[in-house]
Amino acid sequence: MSMHIPFDNSYATLPDGFFTRLDPTPVKGARMLAWNTDLAQQLGIDGQDANVFAGNTVPDGAAPLAQLYAGHQFGNYNPQLGDGRAILLGEVIDQDGTRRDIQLKGSGPTPYSRMGDGRAWLGPVLREYVVSEAMHALGIPTTRALAAVATDEPVYREQGALPGAVLTRIAASHLRVGTFQIFAHRGEIDALRTLTDYAIARHHPQADGPLGLLSAVCVAQAELVAAWMSVGFIHGVMNTDNCTISGETIDYGPCAFMDAYHEGRVFSSIDQMGRYAFGNQPRIAVWNMAQLATALIQLFDDKERAVEEATAIVHAMPGQLQTAWLRRFGAKIGLAEATPEDQPLIEDLLAMMQAQSADFTNGFAALGTETARDQFTDRAAFDAWEVRWKARLPDTALMARTNPQIIPRNHRIEAMIDAAVAGDMAPFTRLMDALAAPYNLPDTYDDLRRPPTEDEIVPATFCGT
Repeated sequence: MSMHIPFDNSYATLPDGFFTRLDPTPVKGARMLAWNTDLAQQLGIDGQDANVFAGNTVPDGAAPLAQLYAGHQFGNYNPQLGDGRAILLGEVIDQDGTRRDIQLKGSGPTPYSRMGDGRAWLGPVLREYVVSEAMHALGIPTTRALAAVATDEPVYREQGALPGAVLTRIAASHLRVGTFQIFAHRGEIDALRTLTDYAIARHHPQADGPLGLLSAVCVAQAELVAAWMSVGFIHGVMNTDNCTISGETIDYGPCAFMDAYHEGRVFSSIDQMGRYAFGNQPRIAVWNMAQLATALIQLFDDKERAVEEATAIVHAMPGQLQTAWLRRFGAKIGLAEATPEDQPLIEDLLAMMQAQSADFTNGFAALGTETARDQFTDRAAFDAWEVRWKARLPDTALMARTNPQIIPRNHRIEAMIDAAVAGDMAPFTRLMDALAAPYNLPDTYDDLRRPPTEDEIVPATFCGT
């Protein structure tokens, strides 16, 4: 089917040192598995073509390239990373006037592949498709999924041969903290200045210079991480190369949503020390912003003054995180204007959830209903908390708008992937339909709200690279 993508490319006009120009590597047997019609319309894309979104055909107006960046991975600096299995096809201006990247993931090797094959297998592609679209429906800033294409070329991982796939990811941009780090680390100040000017113009035009950019990104990341916490989301790999300047969630590798609440919950198989545990995410967000500050300071002649001002900006971020967290969790218990005096009420509920292994999503969704106390094993303790809570006259309508009834639970995602590998896309379609209405779930999807049984628990999630 013929199609048209209204490209309007800007990143490709930056100096060649920012990227490597190359086309995707073609694959055999491309066929469309999933297509996001609403998103395509928002982007002004007419029609669909599996060969375009598999990388077999480069559409008119595209400027394919692999982006360069560096990053701290689990606290250790890697001087060069880059798009090792992704190609930025180009950009479009959507119907809201926002510039969006169109990127293929799993599109073949690039100069940044570091001995990798540049491919993706079906499981991680469908996981990112489901979770990113679920995050969008939850109202949390995120990259989005436009298409998932299956291929006839197997991808080899530790498990053996797996079905190949390519994901088309849409982002406000793919600028990361690590994009700034590589030029700062190399001492390429002109490139760093060009990148900073570009990032300000594209994402934070109100920002006054490099430190204004730092301040804006700190606010965006504080709001983002508070939003993650409010739905029990664990990113799993908060490296600086996975931290966007736009404030969008990016890279859904070993991510997971909690079932039973625990502040120390870790799912990522590569996070052996719990660096990116649920409760550590605010601290890591601040650490990442400190790395951005370190890069931007290189733009100033008066380094001492720049360090002082940047330090003040980063040190303000924990307070911003706490304010955003209190607003989010206050709303979850029906308080439109939660105050610091309400924080013990929220923290006591979370402590009770953790001590009694209560389900995070269902526990909050049940508040104010007859089934609320059934979420807890120590019902007397919940009853005592409920008396304190009701004294604050919670707004149940606010709670209904902020407490999702459904999340993409790990065991449901794994079951969906197993079915898709076997050729059955029906569980994927049903899960996507349910997740599209997280705050107003039809009764026909009630089974998808159920926490996993003991034998359904998914103890670890994986990157898929």
